[in-house]
Amino acid sequence: MKFYPDERLALFIDGANLYAATKALEFDIDYRQLRKFFADKGKLIRAYYYTALVEDQDFSPIRPLVDWLDYNGYTMVTKPAKRFTDASGREKIKGNMDIELAVDAMAMAEHLDHIVLFSGDGDFRRLVEAVQGLGVRVTVVSTIAVRPPMIADDLRRQADEYIDLDDIRSEIGRKGGRPQRAQQVDDYDDEDDGPYDDED
Repeated sequence: MKFYPDERLALFIDGANLYAATKALEFDIDYRQLRKFFADKGKLIRAYYYTALVEDQDFSPIRPLVDWLDYNGYTMVTKPAKRFTDASGREKIKGNMDIELAVDAMAMAEHLDHIVLFSGDGDFRRLVEAVQGLGVRVTVVSTIAVRPPMIADDLRRQADEYIDLDDIRSEIGRKGGRPQRAQQVDDYDDEDDGPYDDED
């Protein structure tokens, strides 16, 4: 991992994609440790977390995580999820946050030296290329330790650096206690579409 103590860092976390990757790896993130892990590597300017929320539920299982992150140094970016019925008549919930993440990354790029993107979504390859063109280094965090890999090959190739979640699980994973299994609402559907579905 190539980090420099004086570089300005920001984390951009695709919450749904990170959840899917850690679920496949069978561990849970300790978000306090994750933030500290990267804050120790440079000057952490922002840590953004993106997720869609189901607003008409009495209780959203992700709401406690969202609230905790909001009070503990993360900049939360949320929007309402959309309900729709698929071809087989099953109700699904989707909430793609790609545009929000891309817009924020481009807006912040001039204030940063290094972006850490937590996602394996190949749609972000062009974003990575664009911020690199502005002089910003990009590290992508995902995993190839599961089958199929959770990161698109072209995104991994475009990144300046790649960190596999499996290699840093001891630094950012929850130690003991009950697993944090807040189901994410997103554009990831492990039954049908795979991690790179872009349907809204």
